[in-house]
Amino acid sequence: MANKTKNKMEFGDFQTPNILCEKVLHILKRMNFLPNSIIEPTCGKGSFLRSSLKHFPSCNQILGFEINPDYVKTANTIKGVSVYCEIFFDKDWLKTLKSLSEPHLIIGNPPWITNSNMSLLNGNNLPIKTNHQRLTWITNSNMSLLNGNNLPIKTNHQRLNGFEAISGRSNFDISEWMLTHLFENLSGRTGVVAMLCKTTVARRVLQRAFNQNLEIKQATTHGVNALRYFGAAVDACLLTCMFQPNAKHKSCTVYKNLEDNNPVSTWSIHNNRLTTSPDKTKSFQHLLGKSSIKWRSGIKHDCARIMELYPRGESVYQNGIGHEIRLEPDFLFPMLKSSDLMKPNPFPTRYMLVTQKKTGEKTSDIQYSAPMTWNYLLKNAKYLDKRASSIYRNRPRFSVFGVGDYTFTRWKVAISGFYKKLEFRAIGPICSKPVVFDDTCYFLHCQSEDEAHNLVKMLKSEIASKFFNSQIFWDTKRPITAEILGNLNLELLSKELEKSISKS
Repeated sequence: MANKTKNKMEFGDFQTPNILCEKVLHILKRMNFLPNSIIEPTCGKGSFLRSSLKHFPSCNQILGFEINPDYVKTANTIKGVSVYCEIFFDKDWLKTLKSLSEPHLIIGNPPWITNSNMSLLNGNNLPIKTNHQRLTWITNSNMSLLNGNNLPIKTNHQRLNGFEAISGRSNFDISEWMLTHLFENLSGRTGVVAMLCKTTVARRVLQRAFNQNLEIKQATTHGVNALRYFGAAVDACLLTCMFQPNAKHKSCTVYKNLEDNNPVSTWSIHNNRLTTSPDKTKSFQHLLGKSSIKWRSGIKHDCARIMELYPRGESVYQNGIGHEIRLEPDFLFPMLKSSDLMKPNPFPTRYMLVTQKKTGEKTSDIQYSAPMTWNYLLKNAKYLDKRASSIYRNRPRFSVFGVGDYTFTRWKVAISGFYKKLEFRAIGPICSKPVVFDDTCYFLHCQSEDEAHNLVKMLKSEIASKFFNSQIFWDTKRPITAEILGNLNLELLSKELEKSISKS
């Protein structure tokens, strides 16, 4: 049972129930689409192959590919289909498409897992990082050199750098890679991709496809109840994309669920970004740009039970394990999390142990300036040294990330990244110490209390709220990001507000 659970996690192995396959095929039939060849790149036990054969009986080219040999044996019992034990990242999909008759139908349910989750499981299917600007896939010979199996090279296609490129923002879903690769190979040919995936994945894949000018005739998403069908509490959808040579469609029709025929919204590309409100986005075009101050993410430490402490008396603190310790105040700062920022009057109830003033700074001097703190770190090194993220490799021991001069300014404007509400807060010092945030929060560092309160007033203005709402997809797990916040030029916003005041 344990191995079965690990395989489900590592391979994103959520077998598609027959009832869901049937609903997907009904949607394809409503599109009046008749394929001459059907491919399922990650077919599992063959649920989609069975439904495809049932709904398109005249199609005599139905192929499945699967990494699990036991699933291949099961799927090959389906009459009228051919299933092969092959690794997705090892296969020449363009060659396969050329060998089959158009129009193609590429259908399925690719793995619902991110590269970071796979690294935590020590999975052999782990993508690696590279600075290549195109999707590149490892061949058999390359894989033997890397001591891995089924490894796509991770390209920095979002063009991130520094901390962003090696931390959370560079995390990606394996299905995103698969869909992007299939889209690129189907562009210029006739066919349809119909895949179940996370809604965030669908948006990223479509944004990239539209910006690449792939030859898309139409695109749709239909909401899928992932909790019902897979027991997964994520926003999911059926993404369909019809390809046709010379087509240049750049919008996606969005349906609430698989049964609805009436769309609820449209996603369109504007300034290389996918948006739900292209008209509203255009009306705020003049406010786009970078400000003189930058939105920052809170501190990343990945070990809350050791690094986050509750005060229990003078110089006495309790950690997440329940141990009480005595520490110097030098490296302790009052902290707020996302949930704290949603309260009417946020007030810190815990402290964060911040071992550095800037990223990469040596930590060994703590043993001389704060020996009790150093002994505490050494005593709990077994937890800190096991932090899985690659950002801690080849760094000073007990490092944290997302720290700099901006971290220690007395006044800040902060917002939660997790909650689905624009709630900006002016946060000042507590007992003469600056408040810090965890990495679920974003903040602006301010030079004074007046600046902080003025910024909050600006950010809570109707103009700013409309701007952000035109940019944010509220159905995502983490709807508010530093990137979205940073799209609003605060200097331009200030001038806009001054104009509106003078007019009134």
